Amino acid sequence: MPESFVPATAVLMAFGYLCGGLLGAVWVCRAAGAEDPRRHGSRNPGFSNVLRLHGTRLALATLCVDATKGMPVLWLAKAVELPPWGQGLVGLGVLLGHSYPLWHGFRGGKAVASAFGVLLVLTPWVALLCACCWALLAWRVRTAAVASLSSALAAPLASLWLAPDYAVVVSVFAVLVLVRHAWNIRRLRGGGEPGL
Repeated sequence: MPESFVPATAVLMAFGYLCGGLLGAVWVCRAAGAEDPRRHGSRNPGFSNVLRLHGTRLALATLCVDATKGMPVLWLAKAVELPPWGQGLVGLGVLLGHSYPLWHGFRGGKAVASAFGVLLVLTPWVALLCACCWALLAWRVRTAAVASLSSALAAPLASLWLAPDYAVVVSVFAVLVLVRHAWNIRRLRGGGEPGL
């Protein structure tokens, strides 16, 4: 492990955290003059809650912001030729920033859209396969949590096939997404999870 990678990884991971903390749902709804999704519905600042509360247009805008906000720092990580573990730590910084944002009292989203954006840079074929899985399940089951959990579980397996150098990295991302959905898992067991 070259020592020169360590400070670069630490700086980019911190930058990724700060970028990840810019919650798309909050900024999009604020710009549109819509109610803060953290105060209504599931109170989650993410695509699904914005879709239920404010419709497709604001939900898609939220998705775009959350998926792309970490891309510049990840492109930089690739440009300076960080190894996969270093790129993974930068991506993890983005996801931690989204999940526990400094700007919003450490109360963030579930990191699904942000994870898609991170994977789109690091392992694009894994990202696209998981996105197809999410879309198919969301359409069939009409429950975002089921689609998100299934996609998170599929991601490490897909990475073993399509991007084995990133398999450990993708597995860490998947665990974070699963942990962030702990409450949804309990609601699914009780039949109380809201549909799309």
